[in-house]
Amino acid sequence: MSEQNIIGWEQDADGIVVLTIDDPNQGANTMNDRYISSMRETVDRLHAEKDSITGVVLTSGKKTFFAGGDLKNMIKAGPEDAEEIYNHSLTLKADLRRLETLGKPVVTCINGAALGGGLEIALATHHRIAADVKGVKIGLPEVTLGLLPGGGGVVRTVRMFGLMTALTQMLLQGQQRGPQQAKEVGLVDDIVSSVEELVPAAKAWIKANPDKGVQPWDVKGYKIPGGTPSTPAFAANLPAIPANLRKQLKGAPMPAPRAILAAAVEGSQVDIDNALKIESRYFTSLVTGHVAKNMIQAFFFDLQAINGGGSRPKDIPKREIKKVGVLGAGMMGAGIAYVCAKAGIPVVLKDVTIEAAEKGKGYSEKIEAKALSRGKTTEEKSKALLSLITPTADPADFAGVDFVVEAVFESPDLKKKVFQEIEDIVEPDALLGSNTSTLPITDLATGVKRSEDFIGIHFFSPVDKMPLVEIIRGEKTSDESLARVFDFVQAIRKTPIVVNDSRGFFTSRVIGTFVNEAIAMVAEGIEPATIEQAGMQAGYPAAPLQLSDELNLTLMQKIRAETKAAAEAEGKELAADPAGDVINYLVEGNDRKGRLGGAGFYDYEDGKRVALWPGLRDHFKSGSATPPLQDLIDRMLFIEAIETQKCFDEGVITSTADANIGSIMGIGYPAWTGGVSQFVTGYPGGKAGFVARAEELAAKYGERFTPPASLKD
Repeated sequence: MSEQNIIGWEQDADGIVVLTIDDPNQGANTMNDRYISSMRETVDRLHAEKDSITGVVLTSGKKTFFAGGDLKNMIKAGPEDAEEIYNHSLTLKADLRRLETLGKPVVTCINGAALGGGLEIALATHHRIAADVKGVKIGLPEVTLGLLPGGGGVVRTVRMFGLMTALTQMLLQGQQRGPQQAKEVGLVDDIVSSVEELVPAAKAWIKANPDKGVQPWDVKGYKIPGGTPSTPAFAANLPAIPANLRKQLKGAPMPAPRAILAAAVEGSQVDIDNALKIESRYFTSLVTGHVAKNMIQAFFFDLQAINGGGSRPKDIPKREIKKVGVLGAGMMGAGIAYVCAKAGIPVVLKDVTIEAAEKGKGYSEKIEAKALSRGKTTEEKSKALLSLITPTADPADFAGVDFVVEAVFESPDLKKKVFQEIEDIVEPDALLGSNTSTLPITDLATGVKRSEDFIGIHFFSPVDKMPLVEIIRGEKTSDESLARVFDFVQAIRKTPIVVNDSRGFFTSRVIGTFVNEAIAMVAEGIEPATIEQAGMQAGYPAAPLQLSDELNLTLMQKIRAETKAAAEAEGKELAADPAGDVINYLVEGNDRKGRLGGAGFYDYEDGKRVALWPGLRDHFKSGSATPPLQDLIDRMLFIEAIETQKCFDEGVITSTADANIGSIMGIGYPAWTGGVSQFVTGYPGGKAGFVARAEELAAKYGERFTPPASLKD
């Protein structure tokens, strides 16, 4: 073996070869050039010496088993690299194919995460054993990066599990499973309790199964479970698969799920070697496209930067939060209490009355009861979690609290009042956090004695499901306070982004432009249904008028009034507000306040959305304006991206990673774009292409689309 080979070789007296993948130049093994050349050399040797070999055990020298494809190279690839990527993919798979056809039993030992390429290597072996230890995750998450499994993952899962199971349980959703769940679905065959037991278990299996060195699909007469398009029963149901996928995607430009479906169905109709070629062709089309680049940037590199503490002040030691006090037991406060308790942090939940506080705890009780009924928790765990939440109406119960999170009504005076009630009771250096979504933090901090410990911590609703928390730094917020809150957010298993203070901060300010743009289209005479369709085809998780009803139209009125008052106080003049006119017509003219009020842009029956309100069409002459659908899509996407650039220019946000992840996880900016900043960078033609299109929109629809000068630099 050459010195460059990253795969160690150790053969025992029984003839079993243990191969250990361990790239010395990286913290994790990836499918880079060194891996490919090493695997080629190793498989050559296995075939050359197979008469003296009784079996092969594949292991990793890293904490993770194998990290997958080399994303640093993939993100650079363009259409001109298509042939190289296609050939690279085939080379990689040819050696895995030679490994599984060695004629000797090959076992994979999964000691850590085996995601993407790592699992694809394992699938090319005859038996998989996983250690039931922390950090083991098994799955094919490529679709979440705009890719498909290009190392044989599509082909082998289809042959192992059948088309329907492979597509729904492994490929189209990118599910990641722990060892037990992976064994239940058949991705691994055996589980051991420690990493040390892996190799002995693998050797024992080889000795007990010397004739199991053949894959099921290489046995003559093998048939894919559930059938293929040539099977009449399966063929009858096949049209439902793309129909359901279309329903899920709602017209959004997401090529990966479509490519996965095509590769799976087409590959099921040919032999495995041709199926691997089909898979490589679709993989190449995705790698060389711009959507995969956008999604890799956001969901791998940007998320990695955030999770690595990119926006956390450096050189400040971690301090664990030991007791949280939540002011306000409404929906937000109740949700915050739950996520704290779920992370094992004791929490006091306070409201004006004990009944209101207990009702807030009831929110957690309902979640736990549901989890218990579905077998996702145990009675013991549920009781332990709920015991960490103490409902109260007495400020004295905040003794010992080292982090206060205020979640009362959006009134500056009320917020200042509730802080003053507990400020002298909590720990002397307790953090004081406000869950406001729009009110300036610097102003709220004037209501407390320790403004350096005051900070904004904006959760999103519903708190137990939304993954993002927006941390807002006021003018006097200290680095230590910011670092402590950043660590707390990670401790409760949320993703933190950090922004500076201003009205609306980052997320509320940016989503406001999206909602306003869509509502303004109603005033222009555009069909409401067309506006909703444009939002869906842009890739937003909720259509804009539907979202407006969810956000509550009276709240929008209130925010407008506050924004107007603030602008007048600063001597600024606000632009015309056609969206505000539409909202006023609905709320004041027709008592339509949104979903909670039972009527808004939509009609509701028993709380369920029924249809768009016909009164919109009559009053705003819907259908009198028929601009191109792509213009409507671009207006939504561009207005948020332009507002984000203004946030950068004003210093409200300073990190592109925070902007991208914040926009996707917090306010539903379409995932295929890679986020609001990546949409600009990844737009066809780059920033120059974005600027040119923005100027076209400005000429047709108004100066709000004029790109900031900073985008032209």
